[in-house]
Amino acid sequence: MSAASAATVRLVEPVSPLPTLTPALDAESRDWLQSLRAKDATGQEAIARLHALLLRAARFEVARRRPTLPHLRVDEPEDIATEAADDALMSVLRRLDDFRGASRFTTWAYKFALLEAAVKLRKRAWQGREVPLEPEGWGAFSSAGLEPDAEAEQGELLETLQSAIAEVLTPHQRRVLVALALNGVPIDVLAERLNTNRGALYKTLHDARRKLRTHLQERGLALDTWLEEY
Repeated sequence: MSAASAATVRLVEPVSPLPTLTPALDAESRDWLQSLRAKDATGQEAIARLHALLLRAARFEVARRRPTLPHLRVDEPEDIATEAADDALMSVLRRLDDFRGASRFTTWAYKFALLEAAVKLRKRAWQGREVPLEPEGWGAFSSAGLEPDAEAEQGELLETLQSAIAEVLTPHQRRVLVALALNGVPIDVLAERLNTNRGALYKTLHDARRKLRTHLQERGLALDTWLEEY
């Protein structure tokens, strides 16, 4: 191969992308990861320490939200915190490879317990309650004190929206949208009642909003903010 040909080959060779830089792990986080991955007594001891940390986090979140759940029995907060810590522990151990060091390991793990506790408390708040899958009232979305023109426009929007929800959406899309965006049912509660998961519900809600947005835009109306903000 001539020198010119070799130079040409070098010019057309693809340039390797720069490696993605990740934050250097602090010593404490490295110790946590190494200990939790150990297969001997060190690993078991680290798991016990992690569970204790997660239990403290779950107890904190349960205590913070306790005033909003006056119906809980005396022993229920501790049961909820323990269950949340157990589930958070399993989630953290499954996701050890996802930890990138953007924060300390304990801060990263702590959030799992807070999330699990919050989800379980939301579910407990709806325990024994019927999940409303039909609109309970449209009056809540009407703004008082509007000028006559604005009030008429709002009335037209709500009327068109009601018709669209009934006619444009599939029955499943209608149930999900009404429950989540109109009746305020927590998504974790709805997922449990409908035997599905959060991701599937978010997808259904997104598709329903897209259909409604298109339907209203074709009629020269803008989608109301209550549906956009969920």
